[in-house]
Amino acid sequence: MGIFAGSGVGKSILLSMFARYARSDVSVIGLIGERGREVQEFIEDDLGPEGLARSVVVVATSDETALMRRQAAYLTLTVSEYFRDQGNDVLCLMDSVTRFAMAQREIGLAGGEPPASKGYTPTVFTELPRLLERAGPGIDKGHDTGSITGLFTVLVEGDDHNEPISDAVRGILDGHIVLDRAIAERGRFPAINVLRSISRTMPGCNNNEQNDLLVTARKYLADYNDMEEMIRLGAYRPGANQDVDAAIHFHPALEEFMTQKKTECSLLDEGYEQLAQILQNAPADIEQDLKN
Repeated sequence: MGIFAGSGVGKSILLSMFARYARSDVSVIGLIGERGREVQEFIEDDLGPEGLARSVVVVATSDETALMRRQAAYLTLTVSEYFRDQGNDVLCLMDSVTRFAMAQREIGLAGGEPPASKGYTPTVFTELPRLLERAGPGIDKGHDTGSITGLFTVLVEGDDHNEPISDAVRGILDGHIVLDRAIAERGRFPAINVLRSISRTMPGCNNNEQNDLLVTARKYLADYNDMEEMIRLGAYRPGANQDVDAAIHFHPALEEFMTQKKTECSLLDEGYEQLAQILQNAPADIEQDLKN
């Protein structure tokens, strides 16, 4: 899956939460083109001793050559494949695919390739699937093989989620998590925009009851989002639309449900239980709230 975000929206902290709390056998983390100070902070503060104890970290800082940055990305997947073939379930985290693409662009331009979309050379779009498609299950060779769960961050330039690298990566991966600057600015972290995020594999991993919960919650979020400006301005009259009234009723609880500190860990089943409790309010409760 891809984690799409602009700079300073919280993707590095989200990655550290995955590395620290995910139930994988091994975590392989590739920090490609990051600032040296940020790398040290990530390892010592965000990842911490608990996460570092079962992690392999591959680093190529922004002052390294383009060849070194590109090779660091490939090495991250190579190390992941090694542990996967040992029968481990590997969590592969890479920050970021955009800087891998920038390194490949430098190499291509130096080799005389013509710039194509936004200066990116054709080999950039050839190398992206070669890198990203290496995540996944191993080839069965008669013994137990593990898997690689890949989470790749995409640094969205200018908060434009349709820029060339974002668009290309979205078409390769099995889903995307979108971090929204507007959500971060109002203090809700992780700043995930649920309505713009999608997983192509999640419906098949859930039972019908869980999928129904998600559809209902997304509907309430979508209804509130559609009317948010009118609600904030006081232009919406309670009782005018039953669906919007329900969305207003559930919105504070859903916002709190989606808020998590970087030191907190929640299991998936616990999350579904909490979501079910939030959505258990009967319409009568909403009507009573409107009267009050």
